[in-house]
Amino acid sequence: MSEAVQIGPGSHVVMHFSIKLKDGSAADSTRVHGKPARLTIGDGNLTKNFEDCLLGLQAGDNREFTLAPEDAFGQPLPENIYHIERVRFSSDTPAEVGAIIAFGQPDGREIPGIIREVTPDIVTVDFNHPLAGQEVTFAVEILSVEAP
Repeated sequence: MSEAVQIGPGSHVVMHFSIKLKDGSAADSTRVHGKPARLTIGDGNLTKNFEDCLLGLQAGDNREFTLAPEDAFGQPLPENIYHIERVRFSSDTPAEVGAIIAFGQPDGREIPGIIREVTPDIVTVDFNHPLAGQEVTFAVEILSVEAP
């Protein structure tokens, strides 16, 4: 019988994960749509601290770990808060506190912004990750691991 492959640098991993907030509420889960996450360890898409929690795990493992904001989605950055003239919003894209709106970039990509405040003249938009500044708990189920 062959030895199970453990997650290491460059491993290709398929896993289900759930993200829970400090109050126990669910923030995200791959199980909602039944589509597991696929990732490569070390490709820069995950923080090093998150990847470090996965190292050594193998298919069939279930783990839960809690990360501080700096180790998960970072702290909110003031430079990611923008004040946009309200006239730039329309009835198709209303400026309502709490709304998440996709904003087009010059390169054609879209990035989401959360409306934090609306005044008669200015709309405050937060482009920080919605979970920035929060301690989060990840629950992972490793489905498969392939060596690089």
